[in-house]
Amino acid sequence: MAKRPWTLFPLSADLMAGVPSDLAFILIGRVTMRRTLRPMSGTPASTSCDVVVIGGGLAGKAASLQLARAGLNVTCIEPSEGVRQPVGESLDWSAPDLLKALGLPMEDLVNTRVATWKRHVTLKSRDGCAEHYVPTPWLAGAPFHIELRTLHVDRIRLDQELLQLTINSGVTLVRDKVVRIERIGRKISAVQTAGGAWLSSPWFIDASGFAACLLAREFNLPAIQFGPAKVAMWAYFPVTDSIEGTTLYMDPTSTEYLDWIWEIPISSNIVSVGYVTTGAATKAKREQGLSVEDLFREQLTKFPRFEQLLREAPLDDPNVISFRSRAYAGVAGTNWLIAGEAASMVDPITANGVTAALRHAADASRLILKYRRRGSLPLLAGISYSARVMQMAKFFNSGIEKIVYEPPVRNRIGVGRSGTVYTSPAWSMNVVYARLKPKGIFSTLFLGLFLGAFRASAWAFYQLCKRLTPAAAMQA
Repeated sequence: MAKRPWTLFPLSADLMAGVPSDLAFILIGRVTMRRTLRPMSGTPASTSCDVVVIGGGLAGKAASLQLARAGLNVTCIEPSEGVRQPVGESLDWSAPDLLKALGLPMEDLVNTRVATWKRHVTLKSRDGCAEHYVPTPWLAGAPFHIELRTLHVDRIRLDQELLQLTINSGVTLVRDKVVRIERIGRKISAVQTAGGAWLSSPWFIDASGFAACLLAREFNLPAIQFGPAKVAMWAYFPVTDSIEGTTLYMDPTSTEYLDWIWEIPISSNIVSVGYVTTGAATKAKREQGLSVEDLFREQLTKFPRFEQLLREAPLDDPNVISFRSRAYAGVAGTNWLIAGEAASMVDPITANGVTAALRHAADASRLILKYRRRGSLPLLAGISYSARVMQMAKFFNSGIEKIVYEPPVRNRIGVGRSGTVYTSPAWSMNVVYARLKPKGIFSTLFLGLFLGAFRASAWAFYQLCKRLTPAAAMQA
């Protein structure tokens, strides 16, 4: 097995805590919170710049790159050691255009073996049935002109390519960790690193990731959570055959929350294989004495494909993370914005994580460039940004939870058709977003109505299937 470094994250109390889900929190988080922290005396910032970006993941590097190319003096603060093994290796059909805008076109990524082509998604069940999801060919023609290909990526190499572009653009990279924030009310003036350095700036972007969520914690922003806490474990295997598509393996039961396995060819001879299940199921297995490796192997051996891979390569030290899909409200303040997984975490089965991070980065950078001379973000601009982040997170997360993860819909129409019911609106939404390019309050409201209609339809269909479920199955 191809080995990579790994980090184990526990299921924290913060991930497990329940939170309210009122949409009004977008306004509450943006407008009504007024807790004030007095600036510290005698601790002037040692360095100043135009924008401080906290976090050097995809969102952080993308935002830093775009701001630096526009002529701003940008400092990006990133811990000297990566927080965790990067995930997000199977991209949706919107990601390539966003990468191209950063200077990473698809053809170059494939030619340099950073990526492989992804032309379809295949769902395979344990009984041998398979369902293929392929973009409709007519989308490539007028008036849509949609690219029907996307990518699988080696995330370590993709991050290295983006990091090199970021450094070449003139971004100052500080290998440290932010430990303190100086602010007056909701306006941030400086941040302090673990090494003792102070950095001041008129603008800040928090791209610190889902584990840190630095500004969300600082301002006590409310969050909406979707589904239970989950655990993902994965490893890399050498192969002699690879296909131009992502494959999902499922063995659904009629009364249980879905777990699943992915297979992603990140190069011509390496596949990423991962297993996603709930935190509760993982805990129960661990209490029975199973190690993470035992649990992972138990699931893989259900499918002949992985029995072969396990015979050909040892399984050692799988990567493990715990997460819970969620979105924070009010992710834009007076002179700061939150981007990437620090703003919203989308479920990995949606393949929307990279797209979300790059969209946040582009949107946050655009707003800073537009209002930099004003020195603060207008109220409606902040509300619109926060609404777009929340709307997209709710669309992907609530849809996949109701249609695929929970039993009622897939019990009624089958897991393959459930996938079709979910993917068709998801592809349509990406077309609408790419064409609409929502920026202001009115285009954001239109996007919200469009996404809300899909979510309402999914909820109604879920309730119908739930009512039609036989009483015996519900009791079980």
